[in-house]
Amino acid sequence: MRVAIIPARGGSKRIPRKNIKTFCGQPMLAYPIQAALNSGVVDKVVVSTDDAEIAAIARHYGAETPFMRKPELANDFTGTTDVIRNAITELQQLGWPLSSCACIYATTPLLNSERIAAAYQLLLSSKADYVFSAARFSFPIQRALLQTAEGGVVPFDPASIMRRSQDLAETFHDAGQLYWATADTWLDTGKAVFGTGSRMLLLPAHLVQDIDTVEDWQRAELLYQLLQAPAQ
Repeated sequence: MRVAIIPARGGSKRIPRKNIKTFCGQPMLAYPIQAALNSGVVDKVVVSTDDAEIAAIARHYGAETPFMRKPELANDFTGTTDVIRNAITELQQLGWPLSSCACIYATTPLLNSERIAAAYQLLLSSKADYVFSAARFSFPIQRALLQTAEGGVVPFDPASIMRRSQDLAETFHDAGQLYWATADTWLDTGKAVFGTGSRMLLLPAHLVQDIDTVEDWQRAELLYQLLQAPAQ
């Protein structure tokens, strides 16, 4: 069984109730649920939550909530991997025959079904430990600048600050959307998501947007509306 697990706790400090706040006409959580169910590579979608309202909305849009997340796994300090491992353990104890599991974040309205399927196919073809969505940094991070306590400027990497962009290694960042692995790999604490055994599914910059602030939310809505607009 191929399962998508969506972590969606109730607490959210900067954007209250972020996971179920209305985004372009639907609760935010509806978008990853629908994308996973329509991908053709996910048999069931499970939402891991500690919140009854979130669980009810998840079920309304086709996900399942066969367990409620424990409070100690729903605080500001719990890592995503711990939440996914807990969800896999809970599902296995319920008798679910898990093969591969995708972790999909709740605030990913720009993630579509095709990319969920593409990441799964890359997991199969590459035999990687993990496959996750990523994007290129638009500017060489080796030429980053730091501000001193006095307001001055120093290079982050003095050896690279004057080098040409084309002479510097390309760098990438986690898109914060999607992570595929087998259930066994998720449970193996010796295998890191961002390790040499992992592979990246590269996305264009306009499909990647963290949503941590009100400004992030507004930008994500604009990007989503542009993506949904009919081609001229």
